[in-house]
Amino acid sequence: MAKDLVCGMDVDPATATHKTEYQGQTYYFCCPACKRSFEANPAQYLKG
Repeated sequence: MAKDLVCGMDVDPATATHKTEYQGQTYYFCCPACKRSFEANPAQYLKG
């Protein structure tokens, strides 16, 4: 399982429909809103 970095939900990469590529890495999201939030400011969710 992958972790939605915005809300913390577990997402199955095999069935996820909301995903984005950032700096060569694929990130998976539970919904379009989480995907949009990540894309608007990836650094906010990748720190730490």
